[in-house]
Amino acid sequence: MLSSYAQGPSSVPLLGDTIGENLDRAVARFPDRDALVEHQSGRRWSYRELGADVDRLSLSLIAAGIEPGDRVGIWAPNCGEWVLTQFATAKVGAILVNVNPAYRTHELSYVLNQSSLRLLVSATAYKTSNYRAMVEQVRDECPALERVLYIGDPSWEELLAGGAGVAAGSLAERMAGLTFDDPINIQYTSGTTGSPKGATLTHHNILNNGFFVGELVGYTQEDRVCIPVPFYHCFGMVMGNLACVSHGACMVIPAPTFDPGATLAAVEAERCTSLYGVPTMFIAELEDPGFANADTTSLRTGIMAGSPCPVEVMQRVISEMHMGEVAICYGMTETSPVSTQTRADDPVELRVRTVGRPGPHIEVKIVDPITGLPVARGEAGEFCTRGYSVMRGYWNEPDKTAEVIDDAQWMHTGDLAVMDENGYCDIVGRIKDMVIRGGENIYPREIEEFLYTHPDISEVQVIGVPDRAYGEELCAWVRARPGAEPTAEAIREFCDGRLAHYKIPRYVRFVDAFPMTVTGKIKKFEMRQVTIHELGLG
Repeated sequence: MLSSYAQGPSSVPLLGDTIGENLDRAVARFPDRDALVEHQSGRRWSYRELGADVDRLSLSLIAAGIEPGDRVGIWAPNCGEWVLTQFATAKVGAILVNVNPAYRTHELSYVLNQSSLRLLVSATAYKTSNYRAMVEQVRDECPALERVLYIGDPSWEELLAGGAGVAAGSLAERMAGLTFDDPINIQYTSGTTGSPKGATLTHHNILNNGFFVGELVGYTQEDRVCIPVPFYHCFGMVMGNLACVSHGACMVIPAPTFDPGATLAAVEAERCTSLYGVPTMFIAELEDPGFANADTTSLRTGIMAGSPCPVEVMQRVISEMHMGEVAICYGMTETSPVSTQTRADDPVELRVRTVGRPGPHIEVKIVDPITGLPVARGEAGEFCTRGYSVMRGYWNEPDKTAEVIDDAQWMHTGDLAVMDENGYCDIVGRIKDMVIRGGENIYPREIEEFLYTHPDISEVQVIGVPDRAYGEELCAWVRARPGAEPTAEAIREFCDGRLAHYKIPRYVRFVDAFPMTVTGKIKKFEMRQVTIHELGLG
């Protein structure tokens, strides 16, 4: 039987550009086309205007003394200035450090110090967070931090004014000294266990990943991509911004943070052809009171990623949101992020059952977590990937890098996957999420998919909790559909006779929401902690 190994074919070569060179090419080809739209504010940039504003900010960074390899941070929700900073730092060779908008002082101080950040571009506030006050609280703890600029504040204008005296040729000279293998971005992982680690990514990593994601969904200069996912994460800044710019498409920011109504309004007003989101975002849009009257007929494609997509949700997105070519992507920050993707011509059955095949120029193998040997196709093992997309490593943490990237340069993801005979992969859980009940291996994803077919369940997550008799038992966290009032007993009865007895959740907990990271990943470790405490299972 075939071993679980596949390589993504492509007749299109990898790009050999830096991000700045790629932007300049788009400006030259599509000067008058829309490049960036802020739906709520009404601000708009053509590619000519975007290029001019990026160059202005780039010269200002040079005037501020920013050198290649210096770390420049961005701490803000989605906005035009985020995009300008992304491309300007790339043009001057600075390493952009994405600071999670949800961070508080302890996490902020850690990231500023761990990256030795020299300059921080920040919003003044985000939801209930006073950014300015938090920066002042930690500034004395961060000796490398020399300057903080606040978007919409005089400090931002002062920075821009500083670039006026810099010769325009200085930027071309700076860019000529950069290579596409230079590190250009540090993205801190969610930190679900221990301190966050800074995945260090190059021009080559993220520009090519954005480009090939766009290729596989068929982007051209005619596309308008609605991006409600955060720029802080690869989903927004790579699969969104870089996929758009590398194809001359338009980036549409529906709102600074995700709002289902604002997202639907932006799709309608801007006639968006593509929409991004994690499954919970699509669920929120489908359940929004205004969805029935929203015009989404301009949509043809989009990307759903971040966590496994329930079959029922995918089917509704295709039929009710007109996204017949919607793609599923799978990956992680450390791989720029996408490793596998469904194709537009894949049957719907494959797009609801799998996360697709390896992307162009990417290798994938599924291995036994103990022996490291490839398993047979159809068997579960750890998903490993190799290619242009794998990060340089964790910033200043070689030991942690060595834990996930082996001597042959394979990235070990920690995800459990199954590869079929045609190279399509199905993610069946995290190695650490697998539940072992009385010697039986149980993959929570299988139970979740089944429970999604219950008419009263809107969302569900399944975890393992300690049990004296069986080692572990299953607990289902359930969010009911509006107006429904299912009981734990009714849910177990629904499973009886349709699932093996050991797969029926012993515990059922009803919730209004799940603990999540800012990028839409479910914090199952936190769910376990809460459940163990509530049930006295410690």
